[in-house]
Amino acid sequence: MGRAFEYRRAAKEKRWDKMSRLFPKLAKAITVAAKEGGPDPDMNAALRTAIQNAKAQNMPKDNIENAIKRSQGKDADSYVEVTYEGKGPHGVLVFVECATDNTTRTVANVKSYFNKAGGSLVPNGSLEFMFDRKAVFQFDKTEDTDLEELELELIDAGLEEIEENEGVVYIYGDYKDFGTLSKALEDKGTEVTKANLQRIATSPIEFSEEQLNDIEKMLDKIEEDDDVQAAFTNIA
Repeated sequence: MGRAFEYRRAAKEKRWDKMSRLFPKLAKAITVAAKEGGPDPDMNAALRTAIQNAKAQNMPKDNIENAIKRSQGKDADSYVEVTYEGKGPHGVLVFVECATDNTTRTVANVKSYFNKAGGSLVPNGSLEFMFDRKAVFQFDKTEDTDLEELELELIDAGLEEIEENEGVVYIYGDYKDFGTLSKALEDKGTEVTKANLQRIATSPIEFSEEQLNDIEKMLDKIEEDDDVQAAFTNIA
């Protein structure tokens, strides 16, 4: 499996460490998850994951609880999840996931980021076959971690691939198996540090450092938008 998101993951996490808008994005993810699956994390795997990711970023407990409460209010009724697809500078392909209460505002903003960078949005569905949607989990490897044993135990839950990089274990499966993989890891007592759905390019492309600088400038603008939850590319 190509690891086109490796570069993007490192670059994005570096930026997110400095982003003052990180907590609002995490809060919105919690609100949307609670709205769709209910406010009880014990009964809502997506909400458990959103809370888990927020805690990993040291989001205060009060912020998490308030985000769950908002899911039961009238304001949450207007939240919808939308995706946009586009081609950026040097032909890079970008898949943008958003959660918004105003799609007119969101599409106008996202479109402007592409246009100003010399790119453009493309009709939804144009890039669907260029990305595989995967459930991705990560946790810190310990002395007791046996990757071969873990692989055998998770196959029935939908595991497709497992790898370790610099002391961090990554679990990959089809996006439809997110819930079963999450439960299997919970049942094992594995302390997952991050879990989400990622779009992984099927044919990643190499870009020069100069080209990457141009691409990163556009991605910075996209990911700083309050409505944008994630952006995925075909960068190798």
